[in-house]
Amino acid sequence: MPGMNPRQMQKMMKKMGISQTEIPATEVIIKGETDYVIRNPNVLKVNMQGQETLQITGDLEEMDSISEEDVKTVSEQAEVSLEEARKALEKNQGDLASAILFLTKNK
Repeated sequence: MPGMNPRQMQKMMKKMGISQTEIPATEVIIKGETDYVIRNPNVLKVNMQGQETLQITGDLEEMDSISEEDVKTVSEQAEVSLEEARKALEKNQGDLASAILFLTKNK
């Protein structure tokens, strides 16, 4: 609440059964269908009447879920270019074995 003294805010939150703890972090990674990395995060753990939640703010970036090492491995194993290996990995959701099989079957 704008203009409110931080000590008053803490007292009010305590009365309502809300506590928050800062969690030190240098990076937050969210893995899912699309992976995200949050750089320079500010992470707060909020406990409201027994329900814990995290509040994360920072610089959000989408991660490339396919590593260059995986691309190189597929390229070498399937004897194809790096570009073909990357496309096969993308098509096979990053699964190395499936990408290699896909490329070697289509030769």
